[in-house]
Amino acid sequence: MSKKKVLIVTQEMSPFTDPSELADFTRTLPQFVQDKGMELRVLMPKFGTINERRHRLHEVVRLSGMNIIVDDDDYPLIIKVASMPEARIQVYFLDNDDFFRRKHVFQDEEGQIYEDNVDRMVFFCKGVLETVRKFGWAPDIVHCHGWMTSLIPAYLKTAYKTEPLFQHSKIVYSLYNDELEEKMPENFFTKAAINNLHAEDLHAYQNGAGITLHKGAAAFADGVVVGSPTLSDVAQATLADTDKPVLEFSEDAALPGIVEFYNSLMAEEVEAQE
Repeated sequence: MSKKKVLIVTQEMSPFTDPSELADFTRTLPQFVQDKGMELRVLMPKFGTINERRHRLHEVVRLSGMNIIVDDDDYPLIIKVASMPEARIQVYFLDNDDFFRRKHVFQDEEGQIYEDNVDRMVFFCKGVLETVRKFGWAPDIVHCHGWMTSLIPAYLKTAYKTEPLFQHSKIVYSLYNDELEEKMPENFFTKAAINNLHAEDLHAYQNGAGITLHKGAAAFADGVVVGSPTLSDVAQATLADTDKPVLEFSEDAALPGIVEFYNSLMAEEVEAQE
């Protein structure tokens, strides 16, 4: 039997980014998944705060060279790779000078949210899927961590729904306390509607007059994982409204629980094919 394939997409990961609940968890999850006999790919943004020399990043020329269109503009996508310290796991970094060569991650030195965070998110989410296509690697599970990955579930179920590599992928979205919904601009749908999508295709992200990234991601995902012991009111409302399988937060059994969650979703896919 071939190994099951897990794609982990995250906006942060220790030790490449500053420690956080999300970054620390996505550092331990890949090793645990690999130790359970699954094949793994890990993708994240190459923020300017990541020290390339210290972490020994180098460009993967065979994967670089694509252009990603965001709001009718072309941006070159550069792929770099590094190994996790003390682990035989490679992490692929998506880079672009316009979006990621900055001294801060999501806010400037004065604490102001970057006005182009939506463009950066769209570039990253589309870039992830195009990179996986270039891998020629069909994931059984796509596990997204952080608001910056929140468009991937929608893109997989809409713009990429006919892509053979993703035909049998199950999408898992982890909820953390990392929301920037209140900062989403009015032109969110225009920017996020890649390829031939229309604003109505992304209607699940609409929450009254505002945008709730977690709500949209959960609507398109096949399963939701609670990644924080406490959630915002918005995130709790998302959980209350979803009809998808939910893995509740567990500090003691988080890693085994997630692998079991993966297996249950993959079993559903097998049953659907029979």
